[in-house]
Amino acid sequence: MKKVGIGGDHAGFEYKEKVIVFLKAQGFEVTDFGPNTTDSVDYPDYIHPMATAIEEGDLDCGIAICGSGNGVCMTANKHQDIRAALVWNTELAALARQHNNANVVCIPARFVDYDLAEDMVKTFVSTDFEGGRHERRVNKISCQ
Repeated sequence: MKKVGIGGDHAGFEYKEKVIVFLKAQGFEVTDFGPNTTDSVDYPDYIHPMATAIEEGDLDCGIAICGSGNGVCMTANKHQDIRAALVWNTELAALARQHNNANVVCIPARFVDYDLAEDMVKTFVSTDFEGGRHERRVNKISCQ
């Protein structure tokens, strides 16, 4: 079973809650890093723990949702072993996995409707990394 973490901020809360239900119905084990309300919060408080869990191997991948997707993406990408991708359609979600071996998908809740967000998550978690020529490039991303 694939282990997925999810987190974000107040702007992504409603999508986060729906995505959790969707993923669990698909048989995924989901760890919810928060937030737990629509009250204003700071997304790094939720994204850093999720990214750390991915780096430590406790999770296979993550889903980060905020208003624009940018803040959660920037935060996740501060971690050396995280490759977070901001996506706004299913093609980008697939390419993030296929070509970049992204392990976090970032969704801009204020700019995509929920059905599209769910389709992007479904695409992301069901798409494999192609490896090959892409692996050489991905291996050069980290600063370590």
